[in-house]
Amino acid sequence: MPVATASQTIGPYWHLIEHEEMADLTRFGAEGERITVTGRITDGAGAPVTDAAVEIWQSSPPADARFPGYGRCATDTEGRFRFITLKPEAVPGLGNQTQAPHLSIVLLARGLMTALRTRLYFEGEPLNGTDPLLSSIEDLAERATLVARPAGPGVWSLDIRLQGEGETVFLEV
Repeated sequence: MPVATASQTIGPYWHLIEHEEMADLTRFGAEGERITVTGRITDGAGAPVTDAAVEIWQSSPPADARFPGYGRCATDTEGRFRFITLKPEAVPGLGNQTQAPHLSIVLLARGLMTALRTRLYFEGEPLNGTDPLLSSIEDLAERATLVARPAGPGVWSLDIRLQGEGETVFLEV
């Protein structure tokens, strides 16, 4: 009979955040609209989370030898993270639904026994209003916790609050 084992917060892959190039999804020569995605992770008291590993995953553009579609970085002493990637496009959803351009975000940190998952959508995208996941969040303030705002040319910013007032919407998998 199998025996359950304890969950690990990040397991044997923590060392990958020591490789800063993992945060640049364009490092192999990917072509397309290059963007920078930044943000800050805070806890329920508003203090920076300085020991988190942040991952992004995207299905658009499709992963290939020049674009891994996945990146990982550590938060800094102010809880900030930064990625360079290609701007995603809309992707098919279930049935005839189309998902708005988005990035999947996974957070791992001390005290989190399982990873937290959320999404980053882009302010002003026409499909945001009909995206199946985003439009299923009825509270507009909660929905706004998933929408990145422009922070300069080609730069998008989304802050993530782990709990408390303004808590980011996290997804069950």
